[in-house]
Amino acid sequence: MKLEDITYKVIGCSMKIHNTLGNGFQEVIYQRCLAIELQKVGLTFEREKEQPIYYEGIHVGTRRADFVVENKIIVELKAVINLENVHLAQAKNYVVAYDFSVGLLINFGATSLQYKKIFNPNYNEKIK
Repeated sequence: MKLEDITYKVIGCSMKIHNTLGNGFQEVIYQRCLAIELQKVGLTFEREKEQPIYYEGIHVGTRRADFVVENKIIVELKAVINLENVHLAQAKNYVVAYDFSVGLLINFGATSLQYKKIFNPNYNEKIK
């Protein structure tokens, strides 16, 4: 499945959730709902997938991605009033740390669903 097809389905699932629940819930509620919707559309995923983080080849800790979908994209969820640059930087760091070419940052906390596609700068080829 192409990356653009996966991201399209994830965004569609997120829109359905936001249209049904609206904003105002904790992030974990949206995470549970997204797992349900991803299953409904037939996407494979892992929740809270732990990934080691290295600094100059030395293991310095771990990070858990909210979702790894189809083993191709990272999905990071937020439930804040507005996405800020720090959230974008965080999502970009996760995409790079997990060595994926693309990720999604999705915010359920705003009155309208907010989402951003995040690209790994280490991948120069066109993403398909």
